[in-house]
Order: sequence, then C-alpha cells, then structure tokens
Amino acid sequence: MAPHVEALPPSIGGNHTLGSVVDSIGDIATCVKPHPREWYIVFAAGFAMFGMFAVAVTYLLTMGTGIWGINVPSAWGFAIINFVWWIGIGHAGTLISAILLLLHQRWRTSINRFAEAMTIFAVMCAGVFPLLHMGRPWLAYWLFPFPNNFAMWPQFRSPLAWDVFAVSTYFTVSVVFWYVGLIPDFAVLRDSSPTKIQKWVYGMLSMGWRGSAYHWRRYEKVYLILAGISTPLVFSVHSIVSFDFAVAIVPLWHATIFPPFFVIGAIFSGFAMVLVLAIPLRKWYHLEDFITDWHIDNCAKVMLATGMMVSYGYFSEVWMAWYSHSEYEWGTSKQRMFGPYGWSFWCLIFCNFIVPQVLWVKKWRMNSIILFTVSIVALIGMWFERYVIVITLTREYIPSTWGRYAPTVWDWATFIGTFGMFFTFFMLFVRYVPMISMTEIRELLPKKSGGRDGHASAEGPP
Repeated sequence: MAPHVEALPPSIGGNHTLGSVVDSIGDIATCVKPHPREWYIVFAAGFAMFGMFAVAVTYLLTMGTGIWGINVPSAWGFAIINFVWWIGIGHAGTLISAILLLLHQRWRTSINRFAEAMTIFAVMCAGVFPLLHMGRPWLAYWLFPFPNNFAMWPQFRSPLAWDVFAVSTYFTVSVVFWYVGLIPDFAVLRDSSPTKIQKWVYGMLSMGWRGSAYHWRRYEKVYLILAGISTPLVFSVHSIVSFDFAVAIVPLWHATIFPPFFVIGAIFSGFAMVLVLAIPLRKWYHLEDFITDWHIDNCAKVMLATGMMVSYGYFSEVWMAWYSHSEYEWGTSKQRMFGPYGWSFWCLIFCNFIVPQVLWVKKWRMNSIILFTVSIVALIGMWFERYVIVITLTREYIPSTWGRYAPTVWDWATFIGTFGMFFTFFMLFVRYVPMISMTEIRELLPKKSGGRDGHASAEGPP
C-alpha cells in the first residue's frame, strides 16, 4: 500500500494553458485588457500627493529644515521615523523573492514580482528623508569615499555612514534582481504586443532573449547567485539601521535586542504592505486564479508569526528596563508608557499586538476585508513604533534637557507626499510591467497532471 501523502494546495486555480497565462497577465501590461476604474482613481490620488511632495520639498530647500518640527533634543523627528518605516516595508519583497526561492517555496511565485517592485519604490521613498534631513542634499556625495580636494572621508565609525552603504547596496541588488527576473517576461511581451512601439520597447528591455537552452542556463545561474547575495541583505540592512539607535548611549536605545527586533518588525510591516497591495489587485484585475487564497493565507500566517515576535520584543524591553534596576531605563520606560507621548505607545500595542490576534482564526484570516483592515492597522502600528523610539529623545538623563516634539504641516506634507511617490510609481509598474511572473507561473503548469491535488509532488506521483 502506498504511504498516505498530505495533499498540497494548488499554486494556480482554473484550467490555464501557456497561452491563457499570457492572456491573463501579459494583456494587462500591453493594455489589451482595459484597466479598471480603480487604477485611475489610485493613480490620480497618488499623483496629486506626489505634487504635494514636490511643493513641500521645494519650500524646504528654499527655507531650510527649520520649517520642520525638529529641535533639540529631538533633532531627528519625522525624517528618521519615516526613513526607518519605509525601509521596513521594503523588506518583504527581497525576503519573498530571495529566501523563499532558495527554500523552494511555491507560494512565492504569484506575489514575488510586485513585492520586488514594492521594495524598490519603498527604498526610494526611504532614501528621500536622510537626504532632505541633511539640510544640504546637493552635498550628499560627501558620504561616499572618493578622492577630493578637501581630503574629506566618511566617518566609518558612525552607523549613519553604514546606512549609506547598506541601503545603496540593498537598492542596487534589489533592482538588478527584479530586472533579471523580468527579462523572459519582456521577451514574451515583445512577441505578443499588438503595437510596433511596444514591440520595440519590450525588445530593448528583453536584451535579445530568445529562450534558448544557453539563455535559460545562464539565467538560472545568475538568478540563484543574486538570490544568494540578497539573502544576507535582508538581515543586514535593517540591522545596520537599528545601529543608528543601538550604539547611542540613550536609555532604551542601547540594547542588543535592536537588530533582530528591527528585522522582525520590518518583515512584519513588509508582509502587511504586500497584503494591502495584493488583496485589491487580485480583485480589480480578476487574478484570483494566480493570487489564490493559499497565497493570501500564507502571507497572513507570516504576518501573525512576526507580529508575535515583535510583541515579545516589546515585553522584553519593559522587562529588562524593570529588572535592570536602572533608574534611567525604567524611568524612560514609564515616560514612554505614561508620559506626554504615552498615547502613541498604547496605540502601537493595540495595532501590533492586540489586532493581529484575529489572524489565529482561519475564517477571519481568509476574509479579505478583515485581513486588509488588519494589514492597514499593522502598518499604522509599525509607524507608531518608530515614532515612540525616536521621540524617546525628548526625555533623557538630565531633566533640564527635556523637550517636546510636534510635527508641522510640512512634516506631514513630506510624509504624505512619499505615499504619492510610492503609488504613482507602483501604478505605472502595474500598467506597463507584468505584475506576476508569467515565466514562473508557466513553469508550474506541467505539474498540473499526475500529482497530488492536481499538482506533481517533489517525491513523484503518489
């Protein structure tokens, strides 16, 4: 008697063929299928917010950073809060693309493409804030080591300099990894596009791809190498970002838990953003056969697991502050919970710990409206986490140095404007680039015969 093998959920719904995959996904990029009304609404709203961002930045460069609410002792303010928040959102794309690829997880296939695009656009939004916070962004190149007349070199002992190299490396590798995965799909669009302009543009982007065995062999090697390079970046980038705080002798900052705490929090917020994007897209473009309930459920499970880890980090911070018997650590903890900004601490506890508990129930986890709402709340909670960490600067060792922080309308305009940048670029990506990898989806089609639950298993037919 053959051993019982547990059935695996299908990676693709419906009875698709090689041609129907191109029709369902590729026709969106070539505009053969009309885009839904929601696309125009989101793009128009994003472009309007992008214009507000341009106005805010122009006024900032004209008047200086004094228009922001930053002061002494809270000299970082919204700029670093939003920088760390956007960097965290960009983590899920690389994790889904690289780590799940190396682990041979089939459920990455339908969501890795737009998750990679999300990573690139989120890192772009994040990189804006340190540049503007410098006050003189046109001198940002001083942060890189190069021979110059002033004999100036970066201060390599400062984690702020490490951020420059970590984030720029992360962005570069993410763009290359994303583009390499797109080359076979660009070739498919080159051959199926209805207009000559589209054929020419996609032909340039496909870089002469002909689908030969030689091309596929080189493609798979390069793709795996880039996945191997990207994997340590998932852990290193946000660890280095956490060093901005952890190396400072500030109560509740100087802690060894910060690197893993930041990485887990970044994965938590990143998967929340993936769900915020995936749930509407699959409905607007009728992609339920490709982004199935199985994919959504797996993302929700990862979000639940990382949310519990983040909650453990909150408990660990409070416990160590109390157990250390340090009046500065425990005093700062009490100020964080019950001081003038205590409302923000309890907001993050509600958003990141209490609300995600609904994901334990599969019925609620599979409800798109509930899951979308929980994901939005998680993103708000992770923003409050960064807010609480940075605003801790207002209460340090000496009471005479205590201060208050309040963002101005220009702080909010810059922050909201980065949402406009993100959604403008993301909607353009959805319109002109396949949001799901047609190549990887088509690789799953032959497995739909002779396998478990309609799919071939790694061990062979049962």
